[in-house]
Amino acid sequence: MFESLGNRFSNAFASLRSRGKLSNSDISNVCQEIRQALLDADVALSVVEGFVSRIEVEAKAALVDLQAGSNQAQAIFEIVNQALVELLGSQARRVRLAKVAPTVIMLAGLQGAGKTTLAGKLAKYFADLGDTPILVASDLQRPNAVTQLQVVGQNAGIPVFAPQPGNGVGNPVEVAREGIAFAKAKLHNIVIVDTAGRLGVDEELMQEAKDIRDAISPDEILFVVDAMTGQDAVRTAQAFQDGVGFDGVVLTKLDGDARGGAALSIVTQTGKPIMFASTGEKLADFDLFHPDRMASRILGMGDVATLAEQAKKAFSGEGAAKMEEKFARGDDFTLEDFLEQIAAMSKMGSMGKILGMLPGAGAMKKQIENFDESEIVRTKAIVQSMTPAERRDPKVLNGSRRARIAAGSGRQVSEVNSLVERFTGAQKMMKQMRNGKVPAGMPAGMGLPPGAALPPGSFGGMSAPNKGNQPPKKKSRSGNPAKRALEEQG
Repeated sequence: MFESLGNRFSNAFASLRSRGKLSNSDISNVCQEIRQALLDADVALSVVEGFVSRIEVEAKAALVDLQAGSNQAQAIFEIVNQALVELLGSQARRVRLAKVAPTVIMLAGLQGAGKTTLAGKLAKYFADLGDTPILVASDLQRPNAVTQLQVVGQNAGIPVFAPQPGNGVGNPVEVAREGIAFAKAKLHNIVIVDTAGRLGVDEELMQEAKDIRDAISPDEILFVVDAMTGQDAVRTAQAFQDGVGFDGVVLTKLDGDARGGAALSIVTQTGKPIMFASTGEKLADFDLFHPDRMASRILGMGDVATLAEQAKKAFSGEGAAKMEEKFARGDDFTLEDFLEQIAAMSKMGSMGKILGMLPGAGAMKKQIENFDESEIVRTKAIVQSMTPAERRDPKVLNGSRRARIAAGSGRQVSEVNSLVERFTGAQKMMKQMRNGKVPAGMPAGMGLPPGAALPPGSFGGMSAPNKGNQPPKKKSRSGNPAKRALEEQG
């Protein structure tokens, strides 16, 4: 969503870093670029003016204390980063849990914002944390809303309290009240109440939301906002804040191609934090909203923290321990292991999404867009067409075996050959890493976090190849037998 905005920020800072000593006019020019970028991203004018004014004042003050050079540009970058983090809410806020269970969470928002789907995502989020959530179907107005919530609940493995069929039948306030009583009786510690929305803010919508609020006294009221609605999302949020009140915001459809102004405006305009964000259609595409991570992505620094968290969820503790133990024993990385890695990575989402979280992803935009997701499926098919013995030892793959594998996976023999060749290369690289050597073509220290250190001579702890530790090169031997004998004696 913030791709265009991120590119504009990157271009602005690139021009800043290309200069030596910065002047006040340089700061003013960059601030003007940032201002235009934010306005183009549909950020509220009042928010833009306050944001840019703060950056300009702090940046010009910083120039007085800084020497000429790259430190000046970096200092300006850090000022913008900090301002952006604060614009997005400073820090992640978690749900306030009730002192006495259950914790009641009420969802509100306009129709089409994605409340029902988000209710299932939120419930699964709590279930993954070890809680026992239940969904309450209080949206009795929208056609098939109750049925949709039941389907979402079934997919997420979450029970749904739905005593009324909906489609205009039933009292939503009574359903909400009965849902709380049912949750207490069945010992559910989280209750998520899905309420009705409208195509626009009206008195009927506000009154129904107020009645449900008063009947169940929720611990948290979350306002669900479609991040693709731009400035209208901010106006709607303000109307709900004045009419019903809410404690936090949930952004949906952050994976869309809209300009994203709502996310950058809504905290300042409403004074309420963004608590959760939905980044895709799958139930797992949902998590806490981290302002610092979002600012990092907008500024082109990636989101390695979220990527690491997703990897931790995708790779089971048992599987990771097994791989670590195997690596320590000196066993080879096999195609069976590779197949397990592919299965785990598929849980993290598309490769485009994963690559987009890496620092500098903006520079790889075309490569990421052109990445063929079906390549992973084809690779998986080739490996699955092998026997267990072939996966454990690719050296046995002769011509007839490769032809059989190609036919079984529906691919060409050349594709099988290419996969085996690439895998063999990766296997050799892992052996080098295990032996404390830096693989050829890979920079030393790659993959370590800033400030991390390894013992001298180990992979990652070497600032440059140590010629003293390398085995001496063999001298070429003379073709003359007599001369060669003299060389050997010497």
